Amino acid sequence: MARASAKPKKADSGVRSITVNINGVDYRREVEPRLLLVHFIRDVAGLTGTHVGCETSNCGACTVLFNGKSIKSCTALAVQADGARVETIEGLTHGGALHPIQRAFWDNHGLQCGFCTPGMIMQAYWMLKENPNPTDDEIKLGLSGNLCRCTGYQNIITSVRAAAKEMRK
Repeated sequence: MARASAKPKKADSGVRSITVNINGVDYRREVEPRLLLVHFIRDVAGLTGTHVGCETSNCGACTVLFNGKSIKSCTALAVQADGARVETIEGLTHGGALHPIQRAFWDNHGLQCGFCTPGMIMQAYWMLKENPNPTDDEIKLGLSGNLCRCTGYQNIITSVRAAAKEMRK
């Protein structure tokens, strides 16, 4: 019969060391395994453009690019992003100049309260990288996972169409 160890096992604290590259900057931190990526982005990296909406992936306010793919950061754990490249709304501007998608949303009134706007813009950014010349139906389908409670979506579609045109130049 095996003897029980006299020294009790130390409980695993669960804390993990991760490095996430967000908008070209590495963030090395110790995190709890249950920390959502959206909270890592906002609370650890201090980038508050990515919004926390429903935390169920229904609204899309937390949309970011994760290794080049669009995801809802409220459904990903920060530990899953260890070694990943994440792009947020803050990463679209360069030298203070708005990205063509941001400019198009401004110029075409594609935002009202602005809560959904970062997620809409990040989804549009990904969509236009995948399809630089979408039809209105393709824009609607591409944005279908992002909700806006303020607009009738027409100005959002117009904004994406205008951004696509500008980005093709």
